[in-house]
Amino acid sequence: MSYAIIQTGGKQYRVAEGDILDVEKLPLEAGQSTTFTDVLMVANGEKTTIGAPFVDKASVKAEVVDQWKDEKVIAFKFRRRKGYHRTVGHRRQLTKLKITSITAK
Repeated sequence: MSYAIIQTGGKQYRVAEGDILDVEKLPLEAGQSTTFTDVLMVANGEKTTIGAPFVDKASVKAEVVDQWKDEKVIAFKFRRRKGYHRTVGHRRQLTKLKITSITAK
């Protein structure tokens, strides 16, 4: 089983062919495909290649399945005995990707 570790949106993900994962929003429409060249590691059976920092001539291709918003996250700020309290929240915008191929040369 081959897999790779890619970097996108300031985070690292372990992916294999056929995986579906949610990453920070990418400027793509559903149905489009993208290629990640920031590959940190590729493992193909017995052979493992670790980049410094990235693996040369390695790429991961993915197809955009959906653009969506995550559940709301609430942050409650509070200072005791000061009469200060504030509720802030946000919904992360995410992109759902399906990994189609991993290429390492």
